[in-house]
Amino acid sequence: MARIEARFPPLPVAPDWTQVTACRWRRQAGTAGSGTFWPVARPHPVRLADLSGIDAQKARLLANTRQFVAGKPANNALLTGARGCGKSSLVKALLNEFSAVGLRLIEIDKEDLLDLPEVVAQVSERPERFLVFCDDLSFEAGEAGYKALKSVLDGSIIAPPDNVLIYATSNRRHLMPEFFSENLETSRVDGEIHPGEATEEKISLSERFGLWVSFYPFDQDEYLAIVARWLQNFGFSPAEIAAVEREALNWALGRGSRSGRVAWQFARDCAGAREAGGA
Repeated sequence: MARIEARFPPLPVAPDWTQVTACRWRRQAGTAGSGTFWPVARPHPVRLADLSGIDAQKARLLANTRQFVAGKPANNALLTGARGCGKSSLVKALLNEFSAVGLRLIEIDKEDLLDLPEVVAQVSERPERFLVFCDDLSFEAGEAGYKALKSVLDGSIIAPPDNVLIYATSNRRHLMPEFFSENLETSRVDGEIHPGEATEEKISLSERFGLWVSFYPFDQDEYLAIVARWLQNFGFSPAEIAAVEREALNWALGRGSRSGRVAWQFARDCAGAREAGGA
């Protein structure tokens, strides 16, 4: 038995949450409830001050998270809308904002949501405050993780712990595909509109998030302001930033999107080209 045991990898050690600020939940393939926390060695360094063009969304989620960290009532949050406009970055920035006062982040993939009750149970008695983060969340009909998430949010006889919130991002407001045929199930009763059962089922999940934060595509001026902000971080002067505005617009045109992600990618390209030219 000792020789056989030596062939297996060592059992994972539970993270020291007093030192670790972020973990990813991973489970063995084909098994549920047998996962563990894997500490993130280098959490993303993005700060709230780095995020431009989303001031209203930032203020709303910041207030909710501040309440949560202070031990006050707060809501699970669903961040939806245009791709690349800062949904995920905002959650990462909140960790950097509040990690010193006990906020911790647990990232879980959609495929592992069946383990969500186990994840919550393992940290429910800890003194820290935990954000369970699921990025780019959406479901197809019949996926098992859908019901697990509904249960943890607000659908179980077990009360959710006070030290855990779920923050999820998605490009879909209702997290599931919607079909035109479902509108045909809608009925009118005494002048009131009653959605069909399929629509009600889809809405029921997103409604369990107490806070909805919507993100929208940037216009040209907002996009250029974000480009300028990132280029400033790379040490570009105002004159240098103005000189590359046309290139920044062409970069966005080539990708079919004026988003914060595209602005960041352009700034990195400019910074890398400048360093390579000066080498």
